[in-house]
Amino acid sequence: MAESTLEIRVNGILHQASDPPGTLLIDFVRDSLGLKGTKRGCDGGECGSCTLLLDGEPVCACLCTLGAVSGRSVTTIEGIAEGQSLHAVQEAFMAAGAVQCGFCTPGMVLSAVALLRHHPRPGRDEIARYMNGNLCSCGSYSQVIEALESFAEASGDQ
Repeated sequence: MAESTLEIRVNGILHQASDPPGTLLIDFVRDSLGLKGTKRGCDGGECGSCTLLLDGEPVCACLCTLGAVSGRSVTTIEGIAEGQSLHAVQEAFMAAGAVQCGFCTPGMVLSAVALLRHHPRPGRDEIARYMNGNLCSCGSYSQVIEALESFAEASGDQ
């Protein structure tokens, strides 16, 4: 009996995955699609390094299987750029010095994109609560908060 093909839209492109349904989303994205921006951290949903957007909401790719995301839309860090330009949240992270070693940055940026989509002008406490699922070994939390406050302020001025 042949395995069924799973369909997953990643960064706007429909992919037919022949990987087993139990394959972790992080493995599919990194190994099958070659999108290396998603980082493997704890493999237990604790660090947020592998955060992707699933139908626009942040999820840990180390906890999602292909079977569970079949027919849905996934956005990776590679999928948020606007042509050759960085996404405005990425620019805000760079301006605030919130990128340090960069390992946690893709997951943080995607979590921030989701936060700002739901709450365009979050306060400091709301930012801290929302970003709580993303750990940073370099300790750039204050810069992340600064980046998101600056982005929200600049967006509100337009």
